[in-house]
Amino acid sequence: MIRKPAPAHDRFRLPRWGQRGTAGASIPAQLAFENIGQTYGDTTVLDGVSLTVEPGELVCLLGHSGCGKTTLLRIAAGVEEPTSGRVLMDRFEVSGPSVFVEPERRGVGLMFQDYALFPHMTIRQNVMFGLKDLSAKEADVAARRALSRVGLEHMVDEYPHTLSGGEQQRVALARSIAPRPGVLLMDEPFSNLDKRMRDAIRDETVAILRETGATTIVVTHDPEEAMRIADRIVLMRSGTIIQEGRSEEIYRRPANLFAARFFCDFNEIRGEVRNGVATCPVGVFPAPHLSDGPAVICVRPQGLKLKPAGLCLPGRVVSRRFLGEVELVHIGVEGVDRPLQARVHDPVGAKEGQDVGIEINPKDVLVFAAADA
Repeated sequence: MIRKPAPAHDRFRLPRWGQRGTAGASIPAQLAFENIGQTYGDTTVLDGVSLTVEPGELVCLLGHSGCGKTTLLRIAAGVEEPTSGRVLMDRFEVSGPSVFVEPERRGVGLMFQDYALFPHMTIRQNVMFGLKDLSAKEADVAARRALSRVGLEHMVDEYPHTLSGGEQQRVALARSIAPRPGVLLMDEPFSNLDKRMRDAIRDETVAILRETGATTIVVTHDPEEAMRIADRIVLMRSGTIIQEGRSEEIYRRPANLFAARFFCDFNEIRGEVRNGVATCPVGVFPAPHLSDGPAVICVRPQGLKLKPAGLCLPGRVVSRRFLGEVELVHIGVEGVDRPLQARVHDPVGAKEGQDVGIEINPKDVLVFAAADA
């Protein structure tokens, strides 16, 4: 019996996930990129990328579309050969000037953004596709085990078109983990999911990745997603690595203005640095790391607190919007071209057009040279 696609109102009622701890362990491998370059004609997509992912580590490649994230993933999988540089697994070269190991011999699992399920195959057959080294019986057992872990064992004989997006994502995950790869590569695995189900599916997926212990690279353009799941974030821009580190490190100490902007929609105010101090219309802030000259003072929206008029920095409420847990308040300040954004829990009853005071938390202020902009 072929199941019809789930009605729209039922698509968020996905089957429960399987029991945690039953995904099966992999033998994680170290994955290293050494000075990887990739060009297509006159276009440089990767420019000297070097990165080592340790066994069992979960790393997020983060960046805007076109920065080279997916290309690096495809090179690791063996789907593409680099123009220059080497790829090593457990210090064994799998891609290089004179070496190329075929994808099926690398022990790497690859999960595509669109899931790439074969429409003419059942769910069980899709998961068995990567288990060609096993006997038919062993492959069937492994496929059913993987599908059971993602909560879809009861759908083994159905076809991809009958499943919701969330269920298709689970099948793709099951197919990726069934061979127990030492390295698992995931290209925007949650981008096609509705926001209402994304968080739950992402959390369960990460739980499975931790169970398998596979070395994992996840490509994403969502900084919050990267901070939620990664042991380490690698921020890329125009084919190069801008910064890498743990989420708190990159968030609190971004290497440059690009990195700062990627993680926060700052209020940016033009100012001047003199003798290690930045001065601008909203205040004076330490900048001991900068030379004298024009600067950009960046203030996080959550670093602004509203006070009664007459206290602190004077401003006037331009607009306010209720967002649930916080309110987004735009405040005009003399000498600042654009209204400041404040995400506040207590707007002190401020109405549009009303004067208020603004208190700025110095911990939420970053200062960069104007040249970085």
